[in-house]
Amino acid sequence: MSQIGGPMGARPLHFIWVLDCSSSMRVGGKIQALNAAIAEALPIMRAEADKNPQAEVVVRAITFATDARWHVADPTPIDAFTWNDVAAGGDTNLGAALAMLAAVLTVPPMPERALPPVLVLVSDGRPTDREFEDRLADLLALPWGRHAVRIAIGIGRDADQEVLQSFIGPGSATRPLQANSPEDLAGLIRWATTVVLKEASQPAVASGDSGPLATPPPPGDLLIWGDDVTR
Repeated sequence: MSQIGGPMGARPLHFIWVLDCSSSMRVGGKIQALNAAIAEALPIMRAEADKNPQAEVVVRAITFATDARWHVADPTPIDAFTWNDVAAGGDTNLGAALAMLAAVLTVPPMPERALPPVLVLVSDGRPTDREFEDRLADLLALPWGRHAVRIAIGIGRDADQEVLQSFIGPGSATRPLQANSPEDLAGLIRWATTVVLKEASQPAVASGDSGPLATPPPPGDLLIWGDDVTR
């Protein structure tokens, strides 16, 4: 059995949300859209996980604002995972969230035989803490940090694309994704929880850095988050 209780031969695949819950996420209904997008994607995520019995998908979530905290601390099998809404308020202390990520991606507690984890960062701004770059370097110095499938979704035009790219990796062919509306965000969350999950469980990805992933849905034309102008 796997080290976290899965079927014989299944390898654990850790899927971790890293969610910006700073005050700016209150604007334009962004935090409500994020909650709805994750909740609506869960049945699709379960269906995708069921297609690959060789991977035991477990999910958890970190939120960051003035402080970072585990919103779902325990690696929870996708069939048992439920979403409780997060609220917004405070600064954007991304460095603290990355430090929490690094703590769980060491071996142990991360099992050596796991598939590369999937880390999905969602943010609408830029870090307000001075330790962000150091904590990111710490994360990427870890084998499971470096070989993780790292996805970044920016909400609105104020999302710092350079920061999001640095999370993915400066030399990576994968680029940050842009959500200009609740519909965009929902589509990108569905993509991250289906296409990315599927590719992360394949041998080509499991062997290490995977290169660019399948093309995500394009952003919409209307910026309803930001200054409400047409692209």
